[in-house]
Amino acid sequence: MDRLKGKVGLISGGARGQGAAEARLFVREGARVVVGDVLDEQARQLASEISAQAGGRAAVAVHLDVTRAADWRAAVDTCVREFGGLDILVNNAGIFNMSGLEETSEELWDSIVNINQKGVWLGMKVAVAEMRRRGGGSIINISSVAGLTGSTGSTAYHGTKGAVRLLSKAAAVQYGAENIRVNSVHPGLISTQMIDIIPREQREAFNTMVPMRREGSPEEVANVVLFLASDDASYVTGAEFVVDGGLNAV
Repeated sequence: MDRLKGKVGLISGGARGQGAAEARLFVREGARVVVGDVLDEQARQLASEISAQAGGRAAVAVHLDVTRAADWRAAVDTCVREFGGLDILVNNAGIFNMSGLEETSEELWDSIVNINQKGVWLGMKVAVAEMRRRGGGSIINISSVAGLTGSTGSTAYHGTKGAVRLLSKAAAVQYGAENIRVNSVHPGLISTQMIDIIPREQREAFNTMVPMRREGSPEEVANVVLFLASDDASYVTGAEFVVDGGLNAV
């Protein structure tokens, strides 16, 4: 239960879904966590719940709009002020839309790119200096199977998640000599609020194409993120980890 003992993590989009599962697991494994989100009340409630279960101040919440550099700086400052530094960044925040290429408005495109792609870049840009001061760190960028393959819709989402994959590789090459590891995680269909916009019958049909015949859970993604955050992955950087029940093997 001490795979992250003494480490400090910052998780964007941490108030619910995969981010919340990661925050809970990180603290159980010995870390202290800053939960960043625009869902302020949910983030505060989660941080309070985690701290109560840990028997001490193990998590705090911070308002984090990932499109704003000032919010990122405040979030990293919170990590330093509350827990002494930053060792792990999980760029988890993201939005999903099913619109195809011609149906995607310029405004929708900009919104998805700003959150899913610019937000990841900004998070890494701001976090690196503090990780360098600590002698290294681990950045885990949550992409998607949509960053590996195409589909009949979700054009902007595909574009941003593909960008996250290569942003991760570029950063891994740039910072490898400084012991800052950067990897991407590519979940398939995971049972969170984000996919509630997909009609139930469509989700069921999609699951028939998945070799494991089901959706994944946030905890199953969190377990992979935990590995990458821990020293167990000390020689792992620039890689992508697919958590999709075998979908990409088809």
